[in-house]
Amino acid sequence: MTAPLIRIEALTKRFQSGGGMLARPREMLAVREVTLDIGKGEVVGVVGESGCGKSTLARLVLRLIEPTSGRVSFDGTDLSSLSPAALRRMRRRMAMVFQDPYSSLDPRFTLARVLEEPFRVQGETLAPDRLDEMLAAVGLPAAMAESHPHQLSGGQRQRVGIARALALRPDFVVLDEPTASLDVSIQAQIIALLADLRDQLGLTYLFISHDLGLVRYFCDRIVVMYLGAVVEVLPTAGAAPRHPYTRALTQSAFVPDPARRRQLAPLAGEIPSPFNLPPGCAFASRCPLASNRCRAERPVLSDDPDHPIACFHPL
Repeated sequence: MTAPLIRIEALTKRFQSGGGMLARPREMLAVREVTLDIGKGEVVGVVGESGCGKSTLARLVLRLIEPTSGRVSFDGTDLSSLSPAALRRMRRRMAMVFQDPYSSLDPRFTLARVLEEPFRVQGETLAPDRLDEMLAAVGLPAAMAESHPHQLSGGQRQRVGIARALALRPDFVVLDEPTASLDVSIQAQIIALLADLRDQLGLTYLFISHDLGLVRYFCDRIVVMYLGAVVEVLPTAGAAPRHPYTRALTQSAFVPDPARRRQLAPLAGEIPSPFNLPPGCAFASRCPLASNRCRAERPVLSDDPDHPIACFHPL
């Protein structure tokens, strides 16, 4: 079996919040023992409600923030073992496209200066013909090189963000909700562009989104997170969900055809606080299948290589 490009092992991140003269600091478990392999050329989606830990996981994978425990290996190398200089060199092979194209580009810089930044970090110089090539790869004319971000539309800014991420020809790109702030027509263009670039350059993607329909369209496998933990890994985009939470996400997805729409049944119960997780399954308070065992014992992700799931009562 081919070794994965990315190996995530029991990755955990805790944050502290608050504290002061009259209040004790509180601890939030943002990511809970996530284990996942990502193969070369694969597109793996991560979905879940806002606050489930998707973006934190994305930053942990690139070591933009340090984990509390666990580790991430890139092409067989444990990222936590690298010195700052070695990590900077390794980051030539890793990149990230951020959610908000309006805030991810420095408004003071021209596009040429924005796209030059990755080369500056690595102590290199951006050749003029390489600049034209980078712009052309994302469908932008070379004449835009001297434009500033405020002169571009949202879709054009996100194309610049993609060009910057691909500047050093990485192998692995984290896409953190890259279409969330764009309208539907522009979303489709950006997804088509990302798919073309994957095919042309042999890229591996970790695609973060709250839109299960979009993830099903774009990704090879789908990781479902709830309150920091992975509750299911769908082996294919079309696989039937086996976790009650994944089923609820699937049923809540927008269906364009009015004849196929159904009445949404919102989940009952309260979402537990990430500062005070229950002893059992975090989804038990909202799950229609929950039993006493679910409320008392926390399920772990099964070791089924075909369809891992963390549930005592799978569908």
